[in-house]
Amino acid sequence: MTLILASQSASRRAMLDAAGVPFEAVAANVDEESAKAALTHLSPRDLADALAELKAVKVATRLPGLVLGSDSLVALADGTRLDKPESREQAAAHLTRMSGGTHDIWSAVVIAEQGRPVWRHVERARLHVRPLSYTFIEAYLDMEWPVIAGCVGCFRIEGPGVQLFAKIEGSHFTILGMPLLPVLAYLRERGVLPK
Repeated sequence: MTLILASQSASRRAMLDAAGVPFEAVAANVDEESAKAALTHLSPRDLADALAELKAVKVATRLPGLVLGSDSLVALADGTRLDKPESREQAAAHLTRMSGGTHDIWSAVVIAEQGRPVWRHVERARLHVRPLSYTFIEAYLDMEWPVIAGCVGCFRIEGPGVQLFAKIEGSHFTILGMPLLPVLAYLRERGVLPK
């Protein structure tokens, strides 16, 4: 059985590669901004799940096999959702808002087959961001911008972004953007991976 990753995310591709999962990556070409605008009534958890499903189903209507769609979002303690920063200034504003707070990152994965979802999983990790000085934020962005432009929460946990945190609760894979262990278990059930 063929596995298709409905994403061009470097982080998600790297996770599957490192785990030895054979797959093909295909861009979902979903208008996420329009979808988010239409789904503002959903909780952060349900929005991540809906976006993952949208990506998986869109590709699964075109291609045979199992299609894996995934999405992540950061929800601040006050309920504000953070998207990928559009500019360095917006990244600085996001980091300033996150400074000293405890926030959630929701990562969802949906597997679709023949145009319909057949499996899903959503996980939350809790991020305890240490107090960040203006000097630190500027030095951090000098080092990481524009690489983090595609990162919800303005960080790569596998890189200098780890310096943002005092404590993290939850799966490292969830923070990277996909709850990998449940995905691997499902792929074993379906015969994509050996048991």
